[in-house]
Amino acid sequence: MQTSRPSRVSWLAIFQGKTSVTNGRTRSGSILLIFFLVIAGRAVNADSAQKLTTLTVAYSAISYDQLPAWIAKETGLFTKNGLDVQLVYFTGGTTAAMALVSGDIAISQNAGPEIVNAHLAGSDPVFVAGGTVTLDWWLMGRPEIKSPAQLKGGSVAISRFGSVSDFVARFALQRIGLTADKDVAVVQVGTNTDRFVAMASKRVEGAVFNPPTSFIGQKNGFTVLADVASLGLAFQHTGAVTTRKFIRENADAVSKYVKAHVEAIHRLKTDRETGLKVALRYFGKIRDQESMEKAYDRYIRDSQLPRKQYPTLEGLKTVLTTLGEKDPRARALKPEDLVDLRFIKELDQNGIIDALYAR
Repeated sequence: MQTSRPSRVSWLAIFQGKTSVTNGRTRSGSILLIFFLVIAGRAVNADSAQKLTTLTVAYSAISYDQLPAWIAKETGLFTKNGLDVQLVYFTGGTTAAMALVSGDIAISQNAGPEIVNAHLAGSDPVFVAGGTVTLDWWLMGRPEIKSPAQLKGGSVAISRFGSVSDFVARFALQRIGLTADKDVAVVQVGTNTDRFVAMASKRVEGAVFNPPTSFIGQKNGFTVLADVASLGLAFQHTGAVTTRKFIRENADAVSKYVKAHVEAIHRLKTDRETGLKVALRYFGKIRDQESMEKAYDRYIRDSQLPRKQYPTLEGLKTVLTTLGEKDPRARALKPEDLVDLRFIKELDQNGIIDALYAR
């Protein structure tokens, strides 16, 4: 009895599907080939993944100022630029700045006051992209507090000492004729939501908020005691920050990050639907769509979020001048000490930013 012999079928024929041979050995060969192709594909994917530079990046508030990092993460802009970014949330910019200068994270979303304070403590953080370049904050009182004078003897809630909310509270109190820590106690409470709850439960007389929480507070009867946003003050708010040490050792990674950041700004300005969707995901419990949309439209204005993401030297001067009233060492610093412009300047001079908006 003769046994059948398998037909000679080339690997190429099997791969191209040009054979209908069903002999067990041929099927085994096909399976083996597929196995090798899958393994090879995985190896290629693994190799591609290995080429991504891993960065741990901090955001320090549930606020629109943090959107560039969120949108870059959620829409794949970090990956597109060769980065595997892990976002970590810290409650308050002071805490994020401490993690940055200790080397626990590579880049943080921080504001001017926190970075100046870190410099005064002997560290070397610098802005590599400007982010938000003005203040959009309100000092608000409980519904029964109708005038600044009624705040006297009370307390105003901030996130943490040394944070931008601390700066805003002290600045706003000064503007309305009150002295922080003398006329009004400044107390650490936590996030915008924490401060809102503290106001609503009458644990504090006032608090500082930025949108959308400020708009939600107004709907709930909170009184606007000082509109810092209306002053049009140049101020280096939340931008992308790293250390000079990290730049020396990882300049290419910083360059990629700044490019992704700039592309994220463009996405925010040109894709409102996606921007709002990402914002809602991170804001979590806030579901006041009207306030969220109003805050988004304010945030993406060029006057607040410039297309060309240079840190504002004038805004840093504002920070240094104000902090210098309390700590004379701040007066010895120059705005230029707090920035590294090479990465944003390269993108600008090469026409990359203009090209984004010309599409």
